[in-house]
Amino acid sequence: MFHDPRFWSAVAFVLFFVLFGRSLWKPLVSALDGRAERIRAELDEAARLRREAEQMLEDATRDREAALAEAKELVEHSLREAAIIADQARRNAEEIATRREQMAKDRIASAERSALREVREMAIEIAIQATQETLAASLAADVDGKIIDKSIGDLPTSLSQRAA
Repeated sequence: MFHDPRFWSAVAFVLFFVLFGRSLWKPLVSALDGRAERIRAELDEAARLRREAEQMLEDATRDREAALAEAKELVEHSLREAAIIADQARRNAEEIATRREQMAKDRIASAERSALREVREMAIEIAIQATQETLAASLAADVDGKIIDKSIGDLPTSLSQRAA
């Protein structure tokens, strides 16, 4: 056993740790503790950054939903306005068409009245001319004067009857 190199290696190992263990152990432990503290701080920083990122994601999601709701409201409002404008345009077109139709009817009625007046005037002229020709052909000259005198005498009563 004393001649075995493994035994002496084990004894040297134990003596090395007994003599230098404390002086080596403290710096080794403090280095490991420092590294553990740095890792812990980095993990805390990563957790803080993660919370911030999650908060930013929630804010962005909330803002996106608000923007979508606002856009939807704008589209609905625009559709309502477009419907109102289209309805107003339809009503305006109908009013214009009705006015034009009424104007055309008025023109037609005026043209009819004018045509009727012209036809009556022509009929009266033709009747007067025919009457004159008939009377001139069938009446004697002295009867002519009597009829004219009687017509002039009846004129005031005839005019008052027409006025009433």
